[in-house]
Amino acid sequence: MYDFLRGSLRATGLLAVGAVMEAAPDKSAYSLFRPTPAAQLRGMSTDRPDQTESPHTVDAGRWQLEMDLLNYTADRDTSGGGDVLTRELSVAPVNLKVGLRPNVDLQLMVDPYVRSKLDDRALPGSATAAGFGDITTRLKINFWGNDGGPTTFAVMPFVKWPLSASAVRNGETEGGIIFILGYELPAGWGSAIMTEFDFVSDGPGGRATEWINSITFAHDLTDRLGGYVELFTVTSDAPGRRWQAQFDVGLTYALSANCQLDLGCNFGVTASAPDYQPFAGISRRF
Repeated sequence: MYDFLRGSLRATGLLAVGAVMEAAPDKSAYSLFRPTPAAQLRGMSTDRPDQTESPHTVDAGRWQLEMDLLNYTADRDTSGGGDVLTRELSVAPVNLKVGLRPNVDLQLMVDPYVRSKLDDRALPGSATAAGFGDITTRLKINFWGNDGGPTTFAVMPFVKWPLSASAVRNGETEGGIIFILGYELPAGWGSAIMTEFDFVSDGPGGRATEWINSITFAHDLTDRLGGYVELFTVTSDAPGRRWQAQFDVGLTYALSANCQLDLGCNFGVTASAPDYQPFAGISRRF
């Protein structure tokens, strides 16, 4: 989650309300093999729980684990006179990050177990698929604002590994690029906007481009508790694909400067989007 929440920063002892932002420290000497000292760590920022990624990177030489404890998706499709209910459960999908440079981190995303069940209510019957999901590698590069300032910008290219096809994997190499701009707002609010281009498989030999746009608004509720609201949309150039929109809400709770819990739910605004996606997760920096 994009973290400009001043209350959350206060909880980590990094910023006081109304304090003037000091000049960003020089961290150019730190790298993967020369970790950033604890005293110079920026406030922990995570790419979860909202779907808008954070423009901040993990400090050089530091590791961060972000994981869903549980992620469930339900979608009922009644288009074309049909009635199909799809339910998907992801168990412990994880994003493992490591800071390579003060403004660059490398991420490995793994779906250890995915279970999908499809029920066709118009034609009685169901189909269930389960197994190991996808692996994706991402590289986040921050261009400015990593250690302070009213705006922050980062670019994140990514690629999904071409694991062998299975009931829950398409076996194709897919990838894309993400652009994230974060900015401060009045009255303690923070916001981020994201534009993403995904180049994906569209059946045997076919390719499609998906265009994702999102905006999130966050605010602290207490010194440790924060909340956000978000609008997330997907547009595709694949034939027959309809525009999708979701309205998302969630909470974060800082257990410490290096550990955060979260929970929330994404709600489908359009009929083509999943109906609802509840989740709960944890993030830990080392």
